[in-house]
Amino acid sequence: MGIKNLSQLLKVHCKKSIKERPISYYSNKKIAIDASMFIYQFLIAVRADGSALMGEDSITSHLVGLFYRNIRLVDNGIIPVYVFDGKPPEIKMFELKKRTEKREKADEEYKKAELAEDKVLMEKHEKRRIKVNMDHVNECKKLLDLMGMPYVTAPSEAEAFCAYLCKKKYVHGVATEDMDALTFGSPILLRNFTAAQNKKLPIVEYNLESILKELEINMNEFIDLCIILGCDYCDSLKNIGIKRGINLIKKYKTLEKILEYENVDKNFVDFKAAREMFKSLSEIDMEVKEFKIRWDEIIIDDIKKFLVDDKKFDESRIVKGIEKFLNCRNKTKQTSLDGFFRKK
Repeated sequence: MGIKNLSQLLKVHCKKSIKERPISYYSNKKIAIDASMFIYQFLIAVRADGSALMGEDSITSHLVGLFYRNIRLVDNGIIPVYVFDGKPPEIKMFELKKRTEKREKADEEYKKAELAEDKVLMEKHEKRRIKVNMDHVNECKKLLDLMGMPYVTAPSEAEAFCAYLCKKKYVHGVATEDMDALTFGSPILLRNFTAAQNKKLPIVEYNLESILKELEINMNEFIDLCIILGCDYCDSLKNIGIKRGINLIKKYKTLEKILEYENVDKNFVDFKAAREMFKSLSEIDMEVKEFKIRWDEIIIDDIKKFLVDDKKFDESRIVKGIEKFLNCRNKTKQTSLDGFFRKK
């Protein structure tokens, strides 16, 4: 979910902190990519007739998207570092349960729409019932290995680890649609970064330092504001909208004081654990080892075997894609990163 209505709040109150940029602006920059969000965007991709992108017997849209989007990124001189989710924190289990229930409901509605032959409703509910599973993740990791692309598995939440990498200046920015990357402290958040080229969407860049200045609050107050709006770790503070939320934080500075002095839900007690998550997950106490963001060897024959033989992609298109990818990589400067995290 990210942070409910945060993007709308920033559009109103932080216009100077939001920039639209072409993808070429990020040439020769390292970008941490929230891999699960990336995969999900491709899983919900559909053909013009509404059908999913399929091989002989399985969905392949995540592999189609990953293969060609890698080519596009590298063609623009960008060095992507894919970050996969690790073990979710215990506090998130309630949110994950709610998501499962919503997917089950969407599955029921999809079947009803299918019986009614309503393609519009089928597409709507199809997207809501999709989940990134370990098969999708492992297939994407396999393709990244074959293409020689760097990736890591986060200790916990991918957005938090992406934010950590950005705060430590290991990467320039974090590419995700989830606004909570800012709550985790990422200095730069990039949305639409992996959008399809035919959509012609500019990359939307959010600058956290500038956001705090425009809102006239500090990072601790920003975290509390995000919790008020609604996050993955606790319910939102009931009946508090964007305008009142920012006004309350500016007046009282902390959620404790808001609860003490304002007529709000006094049963809102889970916020302290949520606050701790945003602070602790992005300041990871880990054994740091050398990690090089580098182009590993491309295993061309195995790419063909995986995508053409196993997944039934069109051979001529894959061969052309590999040729373009090789040419793009030769243009992109090899970059190393000391004191990072071992590839997993």
